[in-house]
Amino acid sequence: MSDARAPSGADGAPTAIIACGALGGHLREIASRRGWDVQIHCLPSMLHNSPREIAPRAERLADELQQNGLRVVLAYADCGTYGELDRLCERRGLARLPGLHCYDVLAGPDRIRAALEAEPGTYLLTDFLVRSFRYSVLVSLGLDRHPELWPDYFGHYRRIVWLAQSPEPGLAGEAEAVAAMFGLPLTVMDVGTARLERELESLLKGAGAAVKAKDLRRAKDFARYSPKVFEIMERAPVRGPHWTQQSQQPPELPCEPGQASPARRRSEADSPAVA
Repeated sequence: MSDARAPSGADGAPTAIIACGALGGHLREIASRRGWDVQIHCLPSMLHNSPREIAPRAERLADELQQNGLRVVLAYADCGTYGELDRLCERRGLARLPGLHCYDVLAGPDRIRAALEAEPGTYLLTDFLVRSFRYSVLVSLGLDRHPELWPDYFGHYRRIVWLAQSPEPGLAGEAEAVAAMFGLPLTVMDVGTARLERELESLLKGAGAAVKAKDLRRAKDFARYSPKVFEIMERAPVRGPHWTQQSQQPPELPCEPGQASPARRRSEADSPAVA
């Protein structure tokens, strides 16, 4: 929980933020640095494995916080709920971060759309996913026990794009290690947390945006361009044609941090369509 003074909403009530655990660290850092008096309550990041559970869990927590006299906002984008968080916001008078997913919040929807349109087989990483890849992905999918299933889940990807938010020591090596598991190039898109900070400030001032109908259509486009690992988790594996050749073998798991990927493109200039 962070104790700092936040931009107040119209009613001037103390503010509680219900946040995705994947954003919690950044939100606390921003709130502390800006001196915002907010309470930050994080829901488990692994709820993304079953997005339908996000809205009910958020509503139960919002009910408790509102009964304690707090103004509540959601530090979530749509996050695979396909409008359920917006219906929650309508019922309880809440607001949330704009966008379909945290990628939109961090990098902006135009940059994400351009990256996916340039290469539909793009796997997106955030700092959180880089740090937690083993637990969030390998263990959750059972790949630590059955690495032979790797091509069933990831054989259609063609590149890895890391939305780098902080210059944390060692994190670049971990991102390299994830790319090495895929045997794919790593493109680093430096996004920082400035956009997240602006959207959070707007949310706290009462200007949070609800997703529009066109954004729900974009959600379907996003799934078509780059099937997210958390959405894949809910479906049985389907072997892709890219991995039908017997000569192609799944990567060795685990991959130790610091192992070099076959190619790493550090600057966005090497990949103009991502910028």
